[in-house]
Amino acid sequence: MYAITHCTLYTGSHELTDHALMVNGGAIAAILPEAQLDPALPRLDAQGWAVAPGFIDLQLNGCGGVMFNDAIAADTLEVMHHTNLKSGTTSYLPTLITTGDRDMIAAMELVKTYRQSHPHSVLGLHLEGPYLNPDRRGIHNPDYIRPADPAMVAAIAAAGPEVVRLLTLAPEMVAPERIGQLAEAGILVSAGHTNATYEEAIAGFAAGVAMVTHLFNAMSPWQGRKPGMVGAVFNHRAYAGIIADGHHVHFGSVNLAKKIKQDRLILVSDGTPPVGTALESFVIGGQEVFYRDGQCVSADGTLGGSALTLMEAVANCHRQVGIPLAEALRMAALYPARAIHVDDHLGLLSQGYVANVTIFDPETYQVQGVIDQGQLWAFSDRLQLSPAPQNA
Repeated sequence: MYAITHCTLYTGSHELTDHALMVNGGAIAAILPEAQLDPALPRLDAQGWAVAPGFIDLQLNGCGGVMFNDAIAADTLEVMHHTNLKSGTTSYLPTLITTGDRDMIAAMELVKTYRQSHPHSVLGLHLEGPYLNPDRRGIHNPDYIRPADPAMVAAIAAAGPEVVRLLTLAPEMVAPERIGQLAEAGILVSAGHTNATYEEAIAGFAAGVAMVTHLFNAMSPWQGRKPGMVGAVFNHRAYAGIIADGHHVHFGSVNLAKKIKQDRLILVSDGTPPVGTALESFVIGGQEVFYRDGQCVSADGTLGGSALTLMEAVANCHRQVGIPLAEALRMAALYPARAIHVDDHLGLLSQGYVANVTIFDPETYQVQGVIDQGQLWAFSDRLQLSPAPQNA
């Protein structure tokens, strides 16, 4: 057991100073006033920085030079996880974009096996496609976009949320009974890459859709006479993921979405291989995508994921949008945990929760270290676990 001291704790429900977070093994043991700490307890001096729950990314295609679609393997998941830690993300959904059934089955089998030993780093699979609207495909390979096959939908539903946490589809392209089948299995069904009318979107929500994928992007827009998918989700309690990098969505639109969606707006990265690397190009959906000036774009100008981290998204929401820091942190941890129903053990700093913790400088938004299931990963020389004081 050790105590994280000398910090501002953003627990997800309170903002505390002069308090310590006690970690015992892989779990949070307690939050106590520093004055009440046992003097014999080892300390981790957080140097006055901010301490928050580890971030949870529901949409991560790749990072650290790897792309999940390109290498559906445990090594890929390891690279993604360790790259994530450097920017404060301790849990994520590896995202498999539109591909063939064989790769989808392989990804499901991999995640099922991997989660037996890594249940709190990979929280399940995000299948983004292939049941999309070709007119809103974005960077997705049109050769693999197809109608929902009953046998494959049944296999996904049978795998359940411990394997497939999230599935993105275009509700106007999928029969309501198939959407309901997935939702009843406990899988979070999200609308994305969709050209649904307002009426089709509302019908999708009624069938079991409970989220939208990258709000504003690759979906029918909100217009006065045609509210589309954006208008529908603004008029519904569904969750909405948003890419707050300033390229996918104008910060004014992030501000509007936050005012409307409140605790249902979730930060996602939509990250790709350049995150954490110096890569200048990569392949996604069969197209080469170039990383230039903070954007990932194909030769024709189509956005192909992002190079965003959730720490950067939090910073953008606070600095550019004016969202209070405590609330921006909830958008990256608590709200995604709620959306996929893991908020009973992740997304908060609370007794009994998994000890996934992000330590960052609130002035620079540089991550100084993380606690990953109790294990310290220090990225600053100033962050060191010290033994109990000599006079204890």
